[in-house]
Amino acid sequence: MRMFQALETSASALTTERLRMDVIANNLANYRTTRTAEGGPYRRRTVVVEERPGTFASALARQAGRPSEPGLGVRVAQIATDPSPFKEVHDPTHPDADPVTGIVRLPNVDLLTEITDLMLAQRMYEANLTALNAAKSMALRALEIGR
Repeated sequence: MRMFQALETSASALTTERLRMDVIANNLANYRTTRTAEGGPYRRRTVVVEERPGTFASALARQAGRPSEPGLGVRVAQIATDPSPFKEVHDPTHPDADPVTGIVRLPNVDLLTEITDLMLAQRMYEANLTALNAAKSMALRALEIGR
């Protein structure tokens, strides 16, 4: 039973990290979008992850003597919008500039933050893929023992 829990935990993390990479790619694609369907510049989006019982947090709880459930991995709770303020630049020639002040509101997407988050999500994806492959290999070896 524990072997399938390890597979499920890694698979849920793979799904979560893949979604995180998709959201980051969307943020990067809209890095300079000043006009959206909702009106105004693009607002950065982030993935909010919720730990299911049995992950690292519940393992710590078990060590402390508190009861916890078996591992079930993580899940995406929501895709939230970043409430930080928009960047403002003075460019009176821009079509979306304020006619009086010449100020253009740009998205609140920071290129360096997005690239760093993308690299982190990629590393986490690779780590979970390695864990998934290790669990799969152990399951196959356990089946070979029974022969």
